Amino acid sequence: MEGLGGGLASLAFWGFIASVVVAGVWSEVRKRDAQHETMRRIVESGQPLDEEVVGRIFQSDNRYDRDLKTAGLIVIFVAPGLAVLGWFLSKISESAFTALLGVSVLVAFVGVGLLVAAGAAKRSYLEDDNSAIKRSMAP
Repeated sequence: MEGLGGGLASLAFWGFIASVVVAGVWSEVRKRDAQHETMRRIVESGQPLDEEVVGRIFQSDNRYDRDLKTAGLIVIFVAPGLAVLGWFLSKISESAFTALLGVSVLVAFVGVGLLVAAGAAKRSYLEDDNSAIKRSMAP
């Protein structure tokens, strides 16, 4: 019976992961549909359609540098929590502290990697902004 419980638990876990992914995709599809519906209504009403209007409708406020920085900070603060959990569990099993300390270090490295990626993405955004300014100032 132990195998059945473990199988059901893993099935529930992967089912949850799948539902989160499907919900994210569904949300993006609905958002895109709303944008297209707005464009269709503008065209049907006979209003002029210029580049600025289209840009405002389809603009993306996604700044991946901010998202990566937020994720990095969260992950960095999870690492010491895992080490403390390992310390508490060491009262039950001697090897738990060593194992969770290793996991904590791994999680800390992931957090640092996310922060480095955030810095690279921010530099990319700044370079894009600077090149757009230079293009607009060119005669």
